[in-house]
This record gives sequence, structure tokens and C-alpha cells, in this order.
Amino acid sequence: MSVTVVGSLNEDVVLTVERLPGRGETVIASAVAVLPGGKGANQAAAAGRLGAGVHMVGRVGDDPAAGRQLAALAESRVNVGRVQRTEGVPTGTATIPVEAAGGENLIVVVPGANAELTPADVDVDSVHRAGVLLLQLETPLAAVRAAAEATRGTVVLNPAPAQPLPAGLLALVDVLVPNEHELVRLAGRSDGGTDPATLAGLARGLAARSVVVTLGERGALVVPADGPVLLQAPPPVDPVDTTGAGDCFCGALSSALDRGESLAAAVRYAVTAAALSTTGPGARGGLPDDDAVQALLLRTPPATPVD
Repeated sequence: MSVTVVGSLNEDVVLTVERLPGRGETVIASAVAVLPGGKGANQAAAAGRLGAGVHMVGRVGDDPAAGRQLAALAESRVNVGRVQRTEGVPTGTATIPVEAAGGENLIVVVPGANAELTPADVDVDSVHRAGVLLLQLETPLAAVRAAAEATRGTVVLNPAPAQPLPAGLLALVDVLVPNEHELVRLAGRSDGGTDPATLAGLARGLAARSVVVTLGERGALVVPADGPVLLQAPPPVDPVDTTGAGDCFCGALSSALDRGESLAAAVRYAVTAAALSTTGPGARGGLPDDDAVQALLLRTPPATPVD
């Protein structure tokens, strides 16, 4: 089997700041780094570090950044044969200020070539034959839906950046992976409680078969199509930078599902991988391999039922 990721590739400009700026405020950065990124590519890189047979489908520009992004994915054992160069358009870019203490961040994305992905681009064997198809929303919705319709595999959708989604697309999703804020928006609420029982109720109202809600330092909430709701806490780590932790979670979840793990076991694996990812800089600086995740799983607490 294999994991195929349809999504974005960006070049990240990461700025280290003492604290994140407020509205209209200027702060001074102490360092800058140019790193590979994009939600789709980050998720593909995470899956590639954890197992073989990962494919990326997307678009880059015709600029030097394109070659850097493709090389970085190849180093993470991701097949980039279906990533197309787009003439006259730059590769996507993200600017990310990160707090030096604690790793909290903000992200501003310029889509560039990602906005040019079409339904025809995803009509390829790596999508059709995927064991798990992993999708996000940094590429046009038409291409996302076309990929979900074309695959024979398990469809995992990370609905980020948050936006309204048609019921027809949600009905194609086997595992929806929002964070709590994205879940509230998908449920049509302006706000909502963040306790697990409330979030589980919102998740049950969506058309997706199963929902996994990422909760940052609290771990993840598993709301399966059938069976009990579970809260999976993460193992203890000392975070350096939380950038890309959600992307690592999605890549690890997809890798575990592709290996045949149950949803609960896959979430436990993904929570552990995501925790490890926060111990290095940038979206990919802390991405773990399978040996590291397996070792830390011994310190990951068991999931607890949610009433």
C-alpha cells in the first residue's frame, strides 16, 4: 500500500521573535531561516520519514525555490514525480514568526503555484491506487474534491486553512482531522466550548465518517464512526517550536492507517510523532523516524474514554 498526499508546497521564512506581534505592532526578530514547508509537503515529509511508499501531488513555480522544495521532499523519501513546475508563477511562500520561548507561532501564506492545481493534475495512478489519500485546503477545492472522488483508498482530510466545506466533499472523507477551532467553524458555530464532550458532539454532527480533533498540548480527541469517544494525551516533551506539529500528526496518522492500525492506535502513534516534532526548529526540523516514535510510545499514556 502507499500514502499519497495532494497538497501545497511552500518555502517558509521563519522569524524568531521574543513575542508574537499584536495588531498593528512591529517587533524585532533575532533570527531568520528559509526552510521547506507547505501543509501538503510537510505532511508528506512526515509520512516519508516514518515509512516507505509516499507520493506527493502538487505544483511548484519556475523559480529557484521549486528545486529546493523538491530536493527536500526527496530527502524525506517522498516520490515527487507528480509535482509539476508552473511557468510564470512563483512557488508558494509562508512567513512564520515564532516565539523563542515556547514555540508559539503565526503563519501567513501566499499560495503562488499551489493555486494552479487542477482536477486534471490529480487524475493519476498514485491517487487512484493510494492506500491512504491525505488532503488539506491550501490548494483549490475543486482539485481536493476530484482527488477524493478518484481514489480507492482511505480519504483523510485536514480542513486547514479553515473554510466552509460542501456536504458532498465531507461525505467522501473517511477521517476528518480538524483542530478545535476548525471544528467549531465547520459545525457552523461562531464559538463553542473546548471541553472534550462538547467537541465530540460537534464532530458527531459532521458528514465525515470519523473525526479526529487535534488539541495541541492536550493531544487529540478520537470520535469514531462507531465506538466510544477517546481522549489521547501526548507523551511529555520539551517543545522548541510547534510549527508544523499538526502536519506531522496528519502524516503520521496516515502512515499508521496505511499499515493497518486501528483509528485509536493510529492516533496514539500520531500524537507521539507530533510531540517529537516540536523538539526541533521549523516545520520539519524535528520530524521523527519510526524508531524514535516507537521508543517514545512507551511513555505515551493510554487513551481515556470521554463521557
